[in-house]
Amino acid sequence: MGQDQTKQQIEKGLQLYQSNQTEKALQVWMKVLEKSSDLVGRFRVLGCLVTAHSEMGRYKEMLKFAVVQIDTARELEDANFLLESYLNLARSNEKLCEFHKTISYCKTCLGLPGTRAGAQLGGQVSLSMGNAFLGLSLFQKALESFEKALRYAHNNDDAMLECRVCCSLGSFYAQVKDYEKALFFPCKAAELVNDYGKGWSLKYRAMSQYHMAVAYRLLGHLGSAMECCETAFPRYDSAMSIMTEIGNRLGQVQVLLGVAKCWVARKALDKALDAIERAQDLAEEVGNKLGQLKLHCLSESIYRSKGLQRELRAHVVRFHECVEETELYCGLCGESIGEKNSRLQALPCSHIFHLRCLQNNGTRSCPNCRRSSMKPGFV
Repeated sequence: MGQDQTKQQIEKGLQLYQSNQTEKALQVWMKVLEKSSDLVGRFRVLGCLVTAHSEMGRYKEMLKFAVVQIDTARELEDANFLLESYLNLARSNEKLCEFHKTISYCKTCLGLPGTRAGAQLGGQVSLSMGNAFLGLSLFQKALESFEKALRYAHNNDDAMLECRVCCSLGSFYAQVKDYEKALFFPCKAAELVNDYGKGWSLKYRAMSQYHMAVAYRLLGHLGSAMECCETAFPRYDSAMSIMTEIGNRLGQVQVLLGVAKCWVARKALDKALDAIERAQDLAEEVGNKLGQLKLHCLSESIYRSKGLQRELRAHVVRFHECVEETELYCGLCGESIGEKNSRLQALPCSHIFHLRCLQNNGTRSCPNCRRSSMKPGFV
């Protein structure tokens, strides 16, 4: 298959994909991959396969095609192709919760010499790095990366990138429990979809609506947890099957944490501890400090109710170690951030404080690093 025919078949696949005939599109692209001798065409079709499998939640397949694309980019000996393929490799590992690998590949992207694609893809690199830092509960570094990604989006009028960053910021603020901001940013993403998203993938609308739903749930008043438990377990089983199938270990931690809370509500403390132990293993494997912190907090309350002082003390110590490691405390009042809903303010240096503490303190520089806080930021 020559260059012209390769282009035609790639375009045919794109038309099928955009009309939601995904499996037919994949068949067309796989045939191109098997028969085309055009390296540039093969590189492009591999990019299509990476994107399609990402949107379908087939992250292991996504990674497989990203690895092949790297090899193709090396054959082409072009820095622009290398940048795009390393970004796809970073995004694949991000989806599989291989956060340290994600950061490494993002740094490789940033270290490549000046490329035409750099201005277009730099924001996506920063976003992927921010998501990885968030997965590792490195909140200041995550915020710095999201700020950079938003600057790229604004400087290049990239509404699609801005939408994705806003959704990530919604997740960020949901984790540190500033629920107003957790709602504000997904609402901004939904506005972008409405204003600019006519030709975008449906996933952007779904993504913004999902993060809005999370924030509304956190701001709302749920019924009795005991009443929810009977229907919760089958849903958690389904969620666990999905998370296991797509390789999302961070999602598995969240599912097991929910299961443990349900067992606690039903006074089945030993079963809750079994779920916590499984979740701790996964959280440590991924490197997610916030997940570990929540699990130690739940374990602490269980062992306190059981009157087991030695185990209680061990989890109290680990809880405070996780707080220190994640820097989830206000540098002005010393209280933990993320224990309850509270309004937060991120300074341009990406240090986070209670808004009330900053207002009462009246400082013109960051209390942690003394950098000027007058420069406006996006987040």
